[in-house]
Amino acid sequence: MIDLHRTPLVLLSGLAEPPVRLLADRLTATSGTALVHHDLRHTGDGVIRRLVRLGTAERIETVPLDHDCVSCTLRQDLLPLVRALSRRPEVERIVVRLDEALEPELVCHELHTALVDDTPVTEDVEVEAVITAIDQASWLAAATGDAALDEVDLHAGHDDDRTLAQVAVAQAEFADVLVLAGEAPDAWTAARTGAVLQRLAPRAALLDLCGADTDRMLGAVPDEGHRGKPRDPHGPVVTGQPPLDPDCGVTLLTFAAGRPFHPQRLHEALDVLLDGVVRTRGRAWLAGRPDDHLWVESAGGGLGIRLAGGWLDSPHGPDWDEASPEHRTFAALRWHPVWGDRVQELAVVAHRADPADIDHTLRGALLTDAELAEGPEAWRHYPDPFAAGPDEPRDDTAGAAPASVGDSPTIRQDER
Repeated sequence: MIDLHRTPLVLLSGLAEPPVRLLADRLTATSGTALVHHDLRHTGDGVIRRLVRLGTAERIETVPLDHDCVSCTLRQDLLPLVRALSRRPEVERIVVRLDEALEPELVCHELHTALVDDTPVTEDVEVEAVITAIDQASWLAAATGDAALDEVDLHAGHDDDRTLAQVAVAQAEFADVLVLAGEAPDAWTAARTGAVLQRLAPRAALLDLCGADTDRMLGAVPDEGHRGKPRDPHGPVVTGQPPLDPDCGVTLLTFAAGRPFHPQRLHEALDVLLDGVVRTRGRAWLAGRPDDHLWVESAGGGLGIRLAGGWLDSPHGPDWDEASPEHRTFAALRWHPVWGDRVQELAVVAHRADPADIDHTLRGALLTDAELAEGPEAWRHYPDPFAAGPDEPRDDTAGAAPASVGDSPTIRQDER
C-alpha cells in the first residue's frame, strides 16, 4: 500500500525506446502525473537533455555534465527535481522514464541513500512500481550476447564499459512488471524468452503491451515485488518461486557449498559461467582470503567479481546488531562452528549449458579434503589470480552498494 503522505513514483526502463515511450505516454495521460526523462545520447557533447512534462506543459533543457560524470550529474539533477515535483500540490504521481542505458536498481539505490538537503528523497516519494518493457524480437539475443554498450551506441558516457547483456538482464530482474512488446521472430524464441524471464524475474508480473494501461500495470504489481527496494547482497540469491524444471533448454541451477574455493581453480572454472549462461548471481569465499565476502555476477558473455564487505564472522565484518534482520536470519540458518557464515551460494540461469556440467566444474574448484587439512596458513600461499597487483591495492572496505553508471566494480572482467 502506498503511503498517502508520499508521492507515488513509477520507474520505466527498457532497451527498446518505442515501447518505453508508449508506456510513459499511457501513464501520464491523466492529469496530475508528471513525466521526467533524461536523455543520455548527447553526453559526447558534454550535456544531458532533460524533459519534464506535466499536463500540456513540457520543458526540454540541457544539463551540463558534472566533471564528465553521468552518475554525478543524474544524482545532482534528478533527485532534487523529483523532490521538487513531489511537493507541488498538483502533482499526484511522478513517472521517471529512464534512458535505455540505465539500470533501475542503481537509480533506486540513489533514491534511498543519496541525501538531498540532508534527507533521502524517499521521505517525499515512494516507488510504486518498476516497469520494464521487453522487446520480444531482440531482448533474448541482447541478454545472452557479449556486445558492449558503445557498440550499439547506448553507452552512458565515454567511460561506460558495461555490456548490453548486463543492462538487459538488470532491467528485467529488478522489475515489478514486465511488459512484452513486439513479436518474437519465431515461436521457439518467444517460448525461450518467456522461460528465461520466469527464472530471472520470478516475482514480476507479465503483461502484453496491447493491454498494458495504467490501471492494469499498477494493479499487477505483486505484493512481494521489489517496489524499488535495493536488494541485500547478504540475502537469498533466489527469491520468489521460479520454475525448477527445465523449459526450452532453460534451467535454474542453485549451487551451494560449505568449503572455500581454490583461487586458481576457480579462476580457471569461470568460463563455465559464461558459455550458454544468461545470469549468475551469488557469493563466494576464497581460500587464503577468509574475510572477503565476494559477490559474483555474470550476464551474457561478461563476468565480474567484487568485494561486498566482510562476513559477519570476520574480524572486520559488520557487528551482528548492525546487520539487517534478513542478513542475521540467513547467517544464523547456515552458521558453521568453524567457518561461521562463510558459504558458497550461486544461482545460475542457463539457456544453452548443462547444469550438471556447471555444478561439476564448480565443485572441482573447491578445496579437496587434503587441502582442507592443510589449514588456513597454507591456503594463504595458494596462487590467487584475483588478488590486486602491487600497483592496484585492494579496497577491503568496499561496500555492497551497486556501482554507478560507468564504474567497473570488478576484480576480474571476462568477455567470451
